[in-house]
This record gives sequence, C-alpha cells and structure tokens, in this order.
Amino acid sequence: MTDAITIDTRGLSCPLPVLLAKKQLRAIAPGALVRILATDPLAPEDFRDFCRVSGCAWVGSREAKDGALEITIRQTEA
Repeated sequence: MTDAITIDTRGLSCPLPVLLAKKQLRAIAPGALVRILATDPLAPEDFRDFCRVSGCAWVGSREAKDGALEITIRQTEA
C-alpha cells in the first residue's frame, strides 16, 4: 500500500487518534487511501464509527509488522 497517506497515532489513546486523523483528513484529496498507525486496541472500532458518521469509507485493519494496528480508510470528502 505504498500510495496511501500515513497518519501516525501510535502512543495516543482514544479519542486522540480519531481527532488527529480528522484534522489531517481536511487536507487530503477525496479518493485517497489513508493508513492510520495506532497502538490503541480500540482504534479499529473507533475508526469504523468515525467512517459511519464522517462519510469516509472503511477499507480494513490488520496488525503491522511492528505490532501496531494499521487501519486503512478512503477519504471520500474534501
């Protein structure tokens, strides 16, 4: 996923990962893939909820090589 924009929220706890991503998403073009790195175990659930209310598209989540969570969403609005 080399074309994705990365937002690193490792070390932050809820609600900070979503708030940081929401702020940075304002500058990201619609259609872009956004990869969020997180260590908060609730981050995938938080971002699924965020996608439901923000209009972003949930792509998925997985464990990254370093043990962090890697969450992927697609920006759908400017």
